[in-house]
Amino acid sequence: MAKRRTVIDSDNEQSGQEGSSSAVKRPRLDAEVEDRSQHRSSKSKSKGKGKAKDDNDILNDIRVDDDDDIATVRDAHAEEDEGAQERFEEEHEESVRESIRQRNRHQGGVAKFGIIEAVEMHQFMCHKYLTFKFGPQINFIIGHNGSGKSAVLTAITVALGGKATATGRGNGLKAFIREGQPAAEVSIHLKNQGEEAYKHDLYGDSIVITRRFTKEGSSSYKIKGKDGKLISTKREELSAICDHMNVQVDNPMNVLTQDAARQFLSSSHPSDKYKFFLRGTQLSQLSEEYETCLENISQTSKVLMRKKEAIPDLQAHYKEVLTRFEEASKAREQRHKADELKKELAWAHVASKQDEVTEKATEVHKLQQRIPKIQRSLDEADTKFEAATAAVQTYDREHENLGNIDHLHERKKDLTETMRTNRTKLSELKADERSISDNLSNTKSAIQKMESRLEVEKARLAEYSRSKQDELNQRLQEAILSVQAAETDLKQSTELIRDKGEEADSLRRQGDGVESEIQTARNAVMGLQEQIQRCTEQKNNSLAPYGRDIKKVLERIGGMRWHGQKPLGPIGIYVKAKDRVWTSLLRNILGGHMASFVVTDGRDLPVLKKLLRESGNPNTSVFVSEVDLFEYRDGEPDPKYPTVLRVIDVTDEFVLRILINQAKIERTLLAPTRKAADDLLSGLNGGGQCLTADLWRVQRFNDGGGQSQPMQPLKPGDPRSLLFTGENPETQLRYWREKAADAEKTLHELNSRLDEMRDSYRKMQREIEERKAWMFPRQRRDIDRQLNELRATRDSLQTEVNDNVPVETSGLDEALREMITEKESFMAQFESIAEQKAVIDRAQEPLLKELNDVKKQIDAFGDRRQEAQAQITQAAEQRLAAQSEQQYWAKKLRDEQKKVQDAQEQLDVVQAEFENWTAGAEQYCARVDNPRKVQVVQRNLDSVQAALKERERRQGASVEEMTAEVNRARTALETAQRDLKSMASLNRALKQSLRLRLEKWHDFRRHIAFRCKVVFQYHLSNRGYFGKVLFNHHDGTLQLRVQTEDLNGTQGETRDKDPRSLSGGEKSFATICLLLAMWESIGSPIRCLDEFDVFMDAVNRRISMKMMIDTANSSDGKQYILITPQNMQNIHVGPTVRVHRMSDPERGQGTLAGGTSAA
Repeated sequence: MAKRRTVIDSDNEQSGQEGSSSAVKRPRLDAEVEDRSQHRSSKSKSKGKGKAKDDNDILNDIRVDDDDDIATVRDAHAEEDEGAQERFEEEHEESVRESIRQRNRHQGGVAKFGIIEAVEMHQFMCHKYLTFKFGPQINFIIGHNGSGKSAVLTAITVALGGKATATGRGNGLKAFIREGQPAAEVSIHLKNQGEEAYKHDLYGDSIVITRRFTKEGSSSYKIKGKDGKLISTKREELSAICDHMNVQVDNPMNVLTQDAARQFLSSSHPSDKYKFFLRGTQLSQLSEEYETCLENISQTSKVLMRKKEAIPDLQAHYKEVLTRFEEASKAREQRHKADELKKELAWAHVASKQDEVTEKATEVHKLQQRIPKIQRSLDEADTKFEAATAAVQTYDREHENLGNIDHLHERKKDLTETMRTNRTKLSELKADERSISDNLSNTKSAIQKMESRLEVEKARLAEYSRSKQDELNQRLQEAILSVQAAETDLKQSTELIRDKGEEADSLRRQGDGVESEIQTARNAVMGLQEQIQRCTEQKNNSLAPYGRDIKKVLERIGGMRWHGQKPLGPIGIYVKAKDRVWTSLLRNILGGHMASFVVTDGRDLPVLKKLLRESGNPNTSVFVSEVDLFEYRDGEPDPKYPTVLRVIDVTDEFVLRILINQAKIERTLLAPTRKAADDLLSGLNGGGQCLTADLWRVQRFNDGGGQSQPMQPLKPGDPRSLLFTGENPETQLRYWREKAADAEKTLHELNSRLDEMRDSYRKMQREIEERKAWMFPRQRRDIDRQLNELRATRDSLQTEVNDNVPVETSGLDEALREMITEKESFMAQFESIAEQKAVIDRAQEPLLKELNDVKKQIDAFGDRRQEAQAQITQAAEQRLAAQSEQQYWAKKLRDEQKKVQDAQEQLDVVQAEFENWTAGAEQYCARVDNPRKVQVVQRNLDSVQAALKERERRQGASVEEMTAEVNRARTALETAQRDLKSMASLNRALKQSLRLRLEKWHDFRRHIAFRCKVVFQYHLSNRGYFGKVLFNHHDGTLQLRVQTEDLNGTQGETRDKDPRSLSGGEKSFATICLLLAMWESIGSPIRCLDEFDVFMDAVNRRISMKMMIDTANSSDGKQYILITPQNMQNIHVGPTVRVHRMSDPERGQGTLAGGTSAA
């Protein structure tokens, strides 16, 4: 039998047009149900021989469904509005995500029944004997390739009655018998505890199922209790156990082999994935069973249609004999009966109107009962809004009270500069210390030489030659003067280079400052040019200050349909400044609101935001607010104080309320200057805040303190500069062009000044380079060489004088004393430098401590400001949400009150008609209790009156003969009608039942598919991926799209990957995510998965393992058996995890240890 299409809706996220072509037939079914109800309500009672149903009513009341009706049941949900699917997902998405979060925080319990306690294998596949004892929640089976891990899943499938082909390991049971053995046996122990245990009195706490199969092809079962007693050997008992425990051994999602897991994503077609989804969730089984029911109902309907075709002949015969009988026996009663029917008809109309009054009164009562509940919701929303508003105001005050820390930054700068200066001094002192140390060493050496020489000179004094001494002294004096001149020249050049370098540095710093001024001036020129361009645009487009293409945006808004009123905006077209003195301040505090729009229904917000983004205005604000023209004057200060509201004109009352709610314009005080603001606040009790026209924010606290903060002025190119001008575009354009000319002039002057400074700097650099060229590097060596030669000549002459000319020992003594004095001087300088270094070191310590304290204060202030800003943002969002909720309930209350009023007016009209009809009926005749329906009475009255006109034509047999013939005809007709009606009613009941079951089936599929989408996305996010599960129920396809982190990081645009294009690790990870999502939808307590991580890298495997362990821990009553060839290193396992390690590939291992909680 071909499987029919049972899908209702389409989850196809790629095309919104598919599945919308065929007509929905559900309205036809509703009309048929209503038609049957009308026929049932129009039945009339038979009164023995003189009473019978109207033939047409009887025939119409027996309705048999034709093939179109059966097709209607099939196709009642073949199409579904895509918008309804989107609304369904929007309504349930948050609840599904919340359930996932709650589940992740929940520790799942251990199943009382249905999980595997142990598995035993004898001569099975590669194992001579092997046994496992599984943990109740998570079990990992690890081992090298070829160790026989997959045999465990095969044994579980075979023991629970699964097909051999489902394991992917062989075509028959004989393939599982160990080579060289005649038979194999597998046993499985199922937990059987708790209140829902299966036949606990027979089996006890465990059910042991043993399956034995031989090479000859025979297979047998033994089902035992915990005590080993044999209970049954029937396959039906095993099926009953699996059904009771919801163990679905042939379900591909319960036991997924490694071949199926490897090929699932890479090679399966979208339709195969969809069939896999239906099979795994058991929806396909229900669909096939419902198809069978529909076919049977269709066949029954065809049989009933053939039987119905015979009813008119029986009705015609009965009508014929009944007419003859009535003509013979009831002619005398017709007139009296007509009179009674007229009376009944009058009171039937009254009863009908009374039913209508009761229905209207019930409707009014139900509507009135809804009002208090809505009012309570509105009161709660008002309370939330007031609390949110108070929170925003509190956080605003706290943020403003933080003040600023400019003094700390200044102190930090001063301390840093001071410490840098001290370090420079220390470096200079260390250099001086090294120089003094060298000089001290030279002086000590010279003293020793001088003392030795003094002794020698005293001995040679007698041999001194006067004439030779004069010549040597003259040459010595010339050498000394040459040395002094060279040293003086070198010193002057060094000092000149240093002075010129300092002047060049000063000039360079001045040039840097001028360059900064030039950049500022250049930015100002560019901003003014942008402003001139905006003014030019404003000349042709008055809406230019409010954004790009605002005129086109307004035209599109006017041509669209909105849930609420047409969006209002930009707000700035309704606001004008009264006095130019306040325009700069107004641009600063209200400029951000002037380009905003307002919608009255929250559903219009995303539509308008999208429209603004498309027009190039993504940052334009959109407020959501109902049109509430509330009274605001109670919140204004004394009239003598200027406020923002009092210095502007707002032409729209709704816009005025928006600015009051968003910017507090009715209570924000203004002053022309900072001093005036300070004086104004000083006269107020309790302090407050005031804004000034010269852009200062002045604040005074309750304790008398206060602070003033400058407000950031607008940059020249800021679009808000065009607001509140109050001038025509020509005047503004002229103003900005004059400012641009001034700015360009300033820029030119700065450039000229910079060129002059650069010339001076280059000239000074040339002088320095010339000096350096003379001194450095080779020239300096030449100078040093010449100086050294002069010094050597001087020393040589001095030596010659000392050798050849006797000297006065008093001169040498004087030189020795000078050297000793110079040595003592160096020692004193050395001690002085050491003291200076100690003083600087001591001074650095408190400076460093203070600098660290200042840095900590700056960091702490930044943290407080950031925290305060976050609190303000969060409170503002909560206030907006509370305001939307308040507006929603206010509108809801008005709507419900209008409904009550309308229903009450309808009730009054119907009540008046009922009273008039009752008075008329009482005048016509006495009251008739329990009258029949108006249609029934009218039909009988027409029939009686027609019979009166034809009474003279009555002829035929006797009354007794006619009575017998009428009885026979009536019996035959009623028997056929009763049988046909009962079968048709049964068939309709079956069809209605099937329709309800199909609706439930579609609801199940919708919920399961949607939860699968959400859970799949949630698991992918653990790896930083993003993906989608695309269901197309109309075409029966399931597609995956995965966006990996490499796409996010390297490509310019996001693009989803098909699973076949994923890497091995990514594909395996996506498989795990999809399986975990689908496992959410099945009720079986066992989940088995083979070699899920064979292609995974370390990162994907670690995340997948953690994700699977977390999912298993949060699942109630579920057991996981997972096989992997990898080890469990770097994987955290808890007490709920049991790891079973297989031995290296060896055939013939014995009992495997029960496992531990870690590998």
